[in-house]
Amino acid sequence: MSVTLHWIPLGAGGRVVARCGRVYESVSARTRHERPAQPVHAALTVVTDGSRYIIEQAPVWGAPPGDRGVRVTGPVGLRLLGRSRYFRYEIRCWRDGLIPDLAAELARCPIPGDDRTAQRIIDATARVPAFTWGRRAPGTTQMWNSNSVAAWLLVTAGIDPPLPPAGCHAPGWDAGRVIARSDQG
Repeated sequence: MSVTLHWIPLGAGGRVVARCGRVYESVSARTRHERPAQPVHAALTVVTDGSRYIIEQAPVWGAPPGDRGVRVTGPVGLRLLGRSRYFRYEIRCWRDGLIPDLAAELARCPIPGDDRTAQRIIDATARVPAFTWGRRAPGTTQMWNSNSVAAWLLVTAGIDPPLPPAGCHAPGWDAGRVIARSDQG
């Protein structure tokens, strides 16, 4: 059994998302009274009972064909826009899947646990809240995104999620932690 948290630069392998992420981080850093950091995207790899699963939130458009283990879908930007596949995301629990930008990974963090912990993460993927990506998550001050999903899954499985690597900022990370703790409470 193993669970690994991957920290990948936001928009790795592309220009638009990376550029928009840097602009967002520059503005966000000013409001936090900090220096801009590297914005990152979180994904998980879970290995249990001889099977490997990739758990990630990603856009529906441009997804590879076939079964990607989609457990939840949600809107991007505005709920109304979510009617179009171009404004929808999916939460994948993809057996033998891949993380397209894994080669650009900045850091990885092994998560302690056992097979029950790994199975709790896999089972929880079907219950991830389908909040609107990029909008403030209810009861929090942060947007809902891939980082929120990874943090939510870890807390739901009984794991205290680690902080992002030094020099990195994971927008939405605390939103996932807050929502998961309120779900348990």
